[in-house]
Amino acid sequence: MHILLAEDDPLLGRAVEMELAHEGMAVHWARDGVDAYAAIQMQEYAALLLDLGLPGLNGLDLLHRVRQTNWDLPVLVITARASVDDRVKGLDFGADDYMSKPFDLDELMARLRAVTRRVGSSTGKLLTAGPIEVDLRNHRVTVDGNPVWLTGREYSVLLLLMTSLGQAVSKHRIESQLFQWGNESIGNVVEVHVHNLRKKLGRDLIQTYRGTGYMITHFH
Repeated sequence: MHILLAEDDPLLGRAVEMELAHEGMAVHWARDGVDAYAAIQMQEYAALLLDLGLPGLNGLDLLHRVRQTNWDLPVLVITARASVDDRVKGLDFGADDYMSKPFDLDELMARLRAVTRRVGSSTGKLLTAGPIEVDLRNHRVTVDGNPVWLTGREYSVLLLLMTSLGQAVSKHRIESQLFQWGNESIGNVVEVHVHNLRKKLGRDLIQTYRGTGYMITHFH
C-alpha cells in the first residue's frame, strides 16, 4: 500500500513515516502542498494523509484541487485546526475522516485502514432513482444525464438516502453520518442540506417522513 503523507512538521512527519513503514506501507512524504499535488499527478496512492497547515498550497486548497478530478483517493486530514468550522470545511471539501493533533499513532493507523476499506468497497457501483444517478466510483451525480455539483456533506446525505431507497432515514442517523468526526451538531444543519439537495436535484426527490426523517421513494 502506497501512502502520500503531506506534512510540514519534521518531527511528526518522521514519526508517521516510521509508523507507516512499520505497518508495511510505502510512504512518499511531501513537505508542502505544491509537492504533494505534483505527486498526486504523477502516481496513484492508496490514501492521502493531509495536514491543513501546509506551506506553498494549504491543505484545503490542495483537497479542493484533488476532488475536482479524483474522488477515489481516500483522504484523512491530520491537523491542529480542531474547530467545528474547520471540520465542516474539510468535509465539504471532500475529506473522508479527520484527526486533531496531537493524536495516537495506533488510532491513526486504524482510521487509515477504515477509510481505505470504506472507499474501496464503494467503487464501481451505480445508484439510480428516477432521473438521479450516483456514480460511486467517481463521486459523480447527474440529473437526466446532466452533472450536478454537490458539497461533501450534501453528497454524504444523498448517498445515505439513496442506499436506503424506499425507507425513512431518521434525522439522528443523518446527523451521525455528518458528524462522524466528532459529536458536535450545528442547529438545523440536516434541514439545510436536504433543502439544498431539493434545489439541486428536484423538489420532489426527498420526502419528509412524519416530521422525523427523510426518504427517497422508488420512482416509477
